Amino acid sequence: MAERPALTLQRRINAAPAKVYAAWTEPAHIVKWMHPYGCNVLLAEMDVRVGGRFRVVMRTPEGEEPEVSGTFREIEPNAKLVYTWAWRETPEHESLVTLTLRPDRSGTLLTLKHEQFFDEATRDSHQGGWSSALDVLEQYLP
Repeated sequence: MAERPALTLQRRINAAPAKVYAAWTEPAHIVKWMHPYGCNVLLAEMDVRVGGRFRVVMRTPEGEEPEVSGTFREIEPNAKLVYTWAWRETPEHESLVTLTLRPDRSGTLLTLKHEQFFDEATRDSHQGGWSSALDVLEQYLP
């Protein structure tokens, strides 16, 4: 089987791992920072347990409403989340996200690995989206 495109991003966040973890797992936080390319979050649902599902509906500046969802595969509170990722428009293009959080001085080293993309164009689009969202996350967390 040929290797499929992947991306890895790292950020140092000026907040403890528990705060960063909460920002990724609590809908009240997600609606405040997951704004790739200026999107707004209309709905965030999280059932954070192995086998639990998540769903996020966004509104783009152009008025479109993309929806992404997936299933949690691995959970280590304040340290690691592994979950599937698929857009409503292309459910057959499911990919995998691994988020790791490591204490780093008074903050957190966040590593996001997103793999098993359908193609390089999809990977490149997600790299820009994740980078944009992480920029907002850095500003959101004190």
